[in-house]
Amino acid sequence: MAGRLVIEGLACGRAGRLVVPPLTLALAPGEAVLVTGENGAGKSTLLRTLAGLLPPLAGAVRVEGFAGASGEPARSASEIAHYLGHRNALKGGRTAGAELGFWQSYLGGRALSPREALEAVGLPGAVPFRCHDLSAGQARRAALARLLVAHRPLWLLDEPTTALDAKAQDGFARLCRLHLAEGGLILAATHQPLDLGPEARTLRLEPPAPSTAADFESSIESDETWEAIG
Repeated sequence: MAGRLVIEGLACGRAGRLVVPPLTLALAPGEAVLVTGENGAGKSTLLRTLAGLLPPLAGAVRVEGFAGASGEPARSASEIAHYLGHRNALKGGRTAGAELGFWQSYLGGRALSPREALEAVGLPGAVPFRCHDLSAGQARRAALARLLVAHRPLWLLDEPTTALDAKAQDGFARLCRLHLAEGGLILAATHQPLDLGPEARTLRLEPPAPSTAADFESSIESDETWEAIG
């Protein structure tokens, strides 16, 4: 069976308040969705919910036909996903090579070596440099290299090209297209152009009206039962 990510009626929010109204969407291998919208529309909230970092307010997310790092069938999106948020999640005192080695061991599913991954994002020779000595653009590229040291089919990317110059942005877009060509899936929230190919879909989120948020919060307090992720 071909793998799929299936999102059914997923409503996302913070502190019990609706931010992203119920959403239904499916992605098959090789498919990408660019999530757009103004600040406060819920782009980060959606990605963090899919990554398992926030509980959903309603709905369900299923993964079909994918195995987790253990080789067993995956039961949640977080088991098959790389999540890259606004922060680089690099430990400053570690070298770039050691940091990527840690993530490779932690995530499982070995792919490129830390040295190879750094070369792929345009940081050849950065293995021995401590993360806190990297420039903002270099640190972001080191964070992007984490996508390459452990194979995960689903990439959840939140403003991935922040702090990157035009050349680095183009290079990262090529890596994304290669991931898609190899059967990967991508959901990327971005304010900046990110060329994921002509088949990439766009999902535009709108900030919820205050009345909608209040009405949804009230409905949660009723006797209705919601199905959670996993």
